[in-house]
Amino acid sequence: MTTELVEILDNPAWHSLVGPHSGLAEGDGLARRYRRDISVFHALADARDPLAWADLAALTGPGGEVTISGDDAPPPPGWTVVAGGGGVQLVETPAVAARLDPAAEVLDGSDPAVVAEMLALVERNQPGPFLSGTPRMGTYLGIRRAGRLVAMAGERVHPEGWTEISAVCTDPEFRGQGIAARLVRSVTAGIHARGERALMHAAATNTGAISVYLGLGFELRRHTTFRLLRAPGTAAGPHPVEVEARQSA
Repeated sequence: MTTELVEILDNPAWHSLVGPHSGLAEGDGLARRYRRDISVFHALADARDPLAWADLAALTGPGGEVTISGDDAPPPPGWTVVAGGGGVQLVETPAVAARLDPAAEVLDGSDPAVVAEMLALVERNQPGPFLSGTPRMGTYLGIRRAGRLVAMAGERVHPEGWTEISAVCTDPEFRGQGIAARLVRSVTAGIHARGERALMHAAATNTGAISVYLGLGFELRRHTTFRLLRAPGTAAGPHPVEVEARQSA
């Protein structure tokens, strides 16, 4: 694996926000975030660079909360870890049997009624962060039973050459039928059609889902972290972290 590829996969949100998803991004310098209706995720060019944290503090504002994934580098003094946990990153191997499922329909993320169905499915199954604008991040596919949306999967973070499969969820009464596997294979087929490869992230505690993904032909690439952080400061004006970081640069 090349150095460039390792860098992209070690920091996929950043490479997505400055690359294919730059049109969905806010911020400049060494920090970015998705627009607040799109996704909760923020990213740093380098989590070990004080200047990147200074740019993130300026972007989020004093006391603002940010969601960072991927790196467990400790934040600078003044930042508070509100919540967090361990995760895994999985990447596809040639064993993934990517193929479109004729029963999988493309979910129209521009249709408020469809988005409401997607949000309701997410609320019932809690696959991870999903907002009203999240369907704009990529293609989402769904399976219906008697007209009701009961399962879906789609595309989220999109670093150059890769697309993350996310929001994989199935209502409890339809689990055990292989629907999630069919959707993952279908989303992967769409990714392959663009000449890209698929990756996935999951909470380390979600061993059932990880087992399914491994069985589909994905492999564990690395362990990662998910953290909700609160920026220091409460008053408006130049952020003390930003001032300190830039003076020491």
